[in-house]
Amino acid sequence: MLTALTRAVSRKLQSCELTHLSRQPIDIDKAVVQHWAYEKCLAQLGVNVVRLPALPDLADATFVEDPAVVFDEVAVLGRLGVESRHDEVPSVAQALAEYREVRELREPATLEGGDVMVAGKRVYVGLSSRTNAAAIDQLRGQLQPFGYTVDAVEVHGCLHLKTACSYVGDDTILVNREWIDAAPLDQFRVIDVAAAEPWAANVLRIGKQLLMAEGFPATECALRKAGFDITTVDISELMKAEAGLTCMSLIFETN
Repeated sequence: MLTALTRAVSRKLQSCELTHLSRQPIDIDKAVVQHWAYEKCLAQLGVNVVRLPALPDLADATFVEDPAVVFDEVAVLGRLGVESRHDEVPSVAQALAEYREVRELREPATLEGGDVMVAGKRVYVGLSSRTNAAAIDQLRGQLQPFGYTVDAVEVHGCLHLKTACSYVGDDTILVNREWIDAAPLDQFRVIDVAAAEPWAANVLRIGKQLLMAEGFPATECALRKAGFDITTVDISELMKAEAGLTCMSLIFETN
């Protein structure tokens, strides 16, 4: 079954790290309700939701995808690209140790989970402001014994690779080509986000369902026409913190 690690929204979310967005007022109470609805949606789709202990003093701690990347064989801890987030890692590492062997990257590597897109045994890692070439090299070394390939994708218009593209299964990628160099993805069937919906590319596949943020009707229509079943979730307040659907959970298979 699928297990998802999550963490409650910090009341300090307004002070979150921002890279490509201007700071806007965030309704924290509404963000808390939206996050709860997100967790409930995962549970309704059959995911075992495990909420980690709250870290109320860490503004970005609800974005639990970034501290680690989990594969069937091993979990690899990231080295977060901003100092304000370093204290998020230990509790994620402790939780993952119940399910996987946990390995670490070394300096000078920096890697955030939002930059790692997995399509079967193919792993694509964003070269971004948060993830560097040293991390990609080290991750490749960790994963090659298990039969994975690891390729870099340049990210130039958004925070993380998965802000600009998501693997939706069936050898298909949903992508905003304006924000990445999509050439390494040309082996996949590509569905482009609608031109007026650049933030629509971050979606989360759970079983046969695609979880998608509300507010992107043209891209949703394109995905439905391509044969995908869509469930939409309102994360409008969390998106002001540069969040996407994938970043609010760390999902992996468990027995």
